[in-house]
Amino acid sequence: MARVNLTAGRIRNFTAEDGQAFLWDSDTPGLAVRATAPGKRNPEGTKAFVFQGKLLSGQNVRITIGDVRAWGIDKAREEARTLQKQIDQGLDPRQEKKERVAATEKKRVDSIRSEAPAIEAWNIYLEARRSKWGERNYRDHLRFSDPGGKPKSRGRKKGQGDKTEPGALYALLRLPLNKIDSAMVSQWMRDEVVKRPTNTALGFRLLRAFMNWSADHEDYKHHVNADVCASRSVRDELPKKASKDDCLQREQLPLWFEQVRKLFNPVHSAYLQALLLTGARREEMARLQWSDIDFQWGGIAIRDKVEGERTIPLTPYVASLLSSLPRRKMIVDGKDAPNPWVFSSLTAASGRLQEPRIAHNKALAAAGLPSLSLHGLRRSFGTLAEWVEVPTGIVAQIMGHKPSATAEKHYRVRPLDLLRMWHTKIEAWVLEQAGVKFVATDPYNKLPVNTSS
Repeated sequence: MARVNLTAGRIRNFTAEDGQAFLWDSDTPGLAVRATAPGKRNPEGTKAFVFQGKLLSGQNVRITIGDVRAWGIDKAREEARTLQKQIDQGLDPRQEKKERVAATEKKRVDSIRSEAPAIEAWNIYLEARRSKWGERNYRDHLRFSDPGGKPKSRGRKKGQGDKTEPGALYALLRLPLNKIDSAMVSQWMRDEVVKRPTNTALGFRLLRAFMNWSADHEDYKHHVNADVCASRSVRDELPKKASKDDCLQREQLPLWFEQVRKLFNPVHSAYLQALLLTGARREEMARLQWSDIDFQWGGIAIRDKVEGERTIPLTPYVASLLSSLPRRKMIVDGKDAPNPWVFSSLTAASGRLQEPRIAHNKALAAAGLPSLSLHGLRRSFGTLAEWVEVPTGIVAQIMGHKPSATAEKHYRVRPLDLLRMWHTKIEAWVLEQAGVKFVATDPYNKLPVNTSS
């Protein structure tokens, strides 16, 4: 290969008639100018400094240094000498260059990531963890990080606007991860606990889990203050969790049943009574579908947040309540279709009951009873069952509680008919105390189904 002393004029006049041509430098071994002939992609052709050398293994390598318009001759010679030194040290310059480019790219990405709002990492966190969570937990995460500003679809309290408020965590998540420190979280908790103490406690737990995930994630661990939720200043702001004890007393049953049974909407009335008489969770009962009820053999399949699904007895009075409910239709993809929900709604977009607390609060007010949450009805079932001296394990299985003892976990497999025997006793005792006259005529609950719309 002929070598010449590279100059600006020689490089300017150097061209390739066809394909590629090389002009080798006499000053620096391995350095050349590569000219590429004009083509469709490059009508004027290209010229670039290149380096060619031989690895210790005997393999030839050729590396492009850069365009002659961007690199001066002296800089190109310096880069060629650097590449030759790497070869002399037994290194492959191509791998070195790749690692250098990767490090530069990582710096660039890290710089962008350090300035990006934490909600970008939060959204990745939600997608990564969604399969591990229940639907309610996932909805809680969405609710707490919602930016707000959407038109309200339900009633609002006095003084509230027409748009939804941002979620409790949204203000924090707008900050970069490295800006969320213990002082910031403490101030957030002081502000939030005044407005919504229960939400603040839940929001703190969601935030803590997210920060722990970020601290373990390769992309975010260098940007997060890992112990932000563990500092004493933050824990001191955490609202103390008070145990709830709202529960119907035996002597309150007549008033409660009287007013709940008087509710104008039969769906609300049946729903509230079914909650009390089954001990089910609010959403477990609200999501009940007609296909979940076995009127022939007296069973209800409950979508359980603990075990996934459990089957409980369909007791006589509850069976009569459910069988009397209307089978409605709903619009699906612009067409009439059967409404699958037991507790259906003519107004809700989902086609099912969404907010039963309003009707329940009206019934409580009419009865002159103290405030009682929907979960308080579940608590009432477990408490009232003790009057009938039902085995604790029976009540826990009906309510969907995890077994709390070795015998319960491994040595008790109760069939549905055994659960039904005790569950029917509980229902009969509650109705008797409430003064509700009801005679069960069919031991297997084979009741007619109301198909009216």
